[in-house]
Amino acid sequence: MAEDPYRALGVSKDSTEAEIKRSYRKLARQYHPDRNPDDAAAEERFKSIQKAYEEIGTAEARREFDERKRMEEMFRGGNPFGGGNPFGGGVDLGDIFSQFMGGRGSSQQGFSRHPRPSSRRPPSRSETAKGANIESGLDISLEQANSGTEVRFSHRRLRRCERCNGTSFGTSRGCTACNGKGVQTKGSTLTVKVPPGAVHGQQLRLKDMGHEHPQGEPGDLLITLRLDAEEGRRWEEGRLIQEVPVPITTLLLGGKVRVLTPAGKKIEIDVPKGTRIGDRRRIQGQGYSGSPLDIEFVLDEPGELTDAQAEALNSLRETGL
Repeated sequence: MAEDPYRALGVSKDSTEAEIKRSYRKLARQYHPDRNPDDAAAEERFKSIQKAYEEIGTAEARREFDERKRMEEMFRGGNPFGGGNPFGGGVDLGDIFSQFMGGRGSSQQGFSRHPRPSSRRPPSRSETAKGANIESGLDISLEQANSGTEVRFSHRRLRRCERCNGTSFGTSRGCTACNGKGVQTKGSTLTVKVPPGAVHGQQLRLKDMGHEHPQGEPGDLLITLRLDAEEGRRWEEGRLIQEVPVPITTLLLGGKVRVLTPAGKKIEIDVPKGTRIGDRRRIQGQGYSGSPLDIEFVLDEPGELTDAQAEALNSLRETGL
């Protein structure tokens, strides 16, 4: 089974594009063959990191990957409509990823290339077919989320065929424009209005902007807002986590460190004696838009050691530390 690219890059599925890129660069440096010569394990890890970034490293690639995974989930264990290929025997199921249409009524879900009698009974109100919803993410900064903004959003969806207006769907009459599907893939650019005070993971629903059904109602576009936590920060279940680098001596002996909060305020906090890497503290009112900020202590890795530092460490090693 192929490794999940989100797991390979150490990010969550709601991470922003910038967070994914930062994590990729950090891991690529760590496992690069030049830094790990003759290390087969590091080389394999580096290859998996590269592959994962190819899959989700850009907005377009990530959209395609996420959509493909959603489709695979829907068709796991057979197609959700029952029976075989709902698009007809001559169509590869891979085509579903770009041509899939949802529906409410059992007789209207999906669509097939097998001709159907044109005199079929029209669906009742309770069976009205509906195009599939589209799920997508939108990355914005903390500042944009706090104050509200308008963002241009590139959007592709299935639209009712301009030539046959969907009438060729389910009939023996062909249409050269849509090949009898009743829909065509069209691209457009939308302006998405983000309300002030938007939060990470908040979902905006754009009514009727999902896939159109050739003979039914369009689905909706569901946009999940992803707030870029910026360098050294990340989201965990809606909580903002900020990494605070601390020297090893301060972790062992205690002391103070300065923290630059998301609001740009510098604060000083105490580091208790014997603090461990990964320990956390919650600071009220210093997170995004006045919310709590969880800080996580990480080791501040030193650069090249001075002669005095190397001598001091050698002395400590002799004591067993």
